[in-house]
Amino acid sequence: MPEPTRDSPGVNFPPPFLYAIPILGGVLLDRKWPLRIPSSLGLDVIATVLIGVWLALVGTSILRFRLAGTSLLPFRPATTLVLSGAYRFTRNPMYVGFAFLTIAFGLLWNTYWPIVLLFPTLYLVQTLVILPEERYLRRRFGPDYEAYTQRVRRWL
Repeated sequence: MPEPTRDSPGVNFPPPFLYAIPILGGVLLDRKWPLRIPSSLGLDVIATVLIGVWLALVGTSILRFRLAGTSLLPFRPATTLVLSGAYRFTRNPMYVGFAFLTIAFGLLWNTYWPIVLLFPTLYLVQTLVILPEERYLRRRFGPDYEAYTQRVRRWL
């Protein structure tokens, strides 16, 4: 992985990699200790909707970053705050989206394991990624970022 620059949150890995823990770990645990969700069309529909929400949140977030001319990568400097689109409702739409994707996989694979493992994963995302990103953004953008945190929740 690349080394973080001095002007960055100091996160030296792509945060979506953390979501591999509940997704892949859930599959492995389910093989050894099945924790099955009864299959139903309703759950498949919910999973499909969650995948659509994931695509919308991540896709529009990437677009907003590109339009703003700032880096998505947490080991690169931020040149501007992105406050539009899904960022009006959550400060972390991509991480929320990946949480929805994780739940969708659990529903589609009919196992609770990815959903169970999502909770410690969200703790890791907050501790290893979000908190360092927030400290960095406070240093970098000062009162503008602070005002944003007062208006918009971290998660939902």
